[in-house]
Amino acid sequence: MVLKKFYLTKEGLEKTKKDYEDLKNLKLSKTNGEVPKIWHSEDLNPEYLAFQEDLGFIESRLNDLEYILKNAEIIKPPSKGGQGSIGLGATVMVQVDGQTDEFTLVGTLEANPSLGRISNESPVGQQLLGHRIGDEVVVSSPIRTIYKIKKIKYKINPQYPGSHIKLFFKAVKKN
Repeated sequence: MVLKKFYLTKEGLEKTKKDYEDLKNLKLSKTNGEVPKIWHSEDLNPEYLAFQEDLGFIESRLNDLEYILKNAEIIKPPSKGGQGSIGLGATVMVQVDGQTDEFTLVGTLEANPSLGRISNESPVGQQLLGHRIGDEVVVSSPIRTIYKIKKIKYKINPQYPGSHIKLFFKAVKKN
């Protein structure tokens, strides 16, 4: 089985950790409360069925978040020498059909085109990776569009060591 890497910003990792903790607490509060009884007849209690369905959903989402946290990698700005080309975390200004547009390249979990955040796995994101200012990139999905790269910048923030992810996950598994 091939493990999928989930590229996250520091903020995205913190949000995922919070979502995980919140869901864990919700599951705990649901299971510590009064559990609806199964009826001892031919019919099952609808409240019990809804409870089991909710619990199943929570458990499934917890498993998804655990997998993400186990396979997360923080998006870090490249060294000074590597900041001339587009990579994850880059904010890119492009010219398309005479209009200027700006967006940031992020992992799939944090992509939101309406907020100017596109995925590295999207057709545009895939094509822009590795290109430099002045390059023209052609994307054919579903129409042929030419992106002229005008500016590349990286948000400089303190390095966030990836070992924190594994430490967090180990702490989560103990609880």
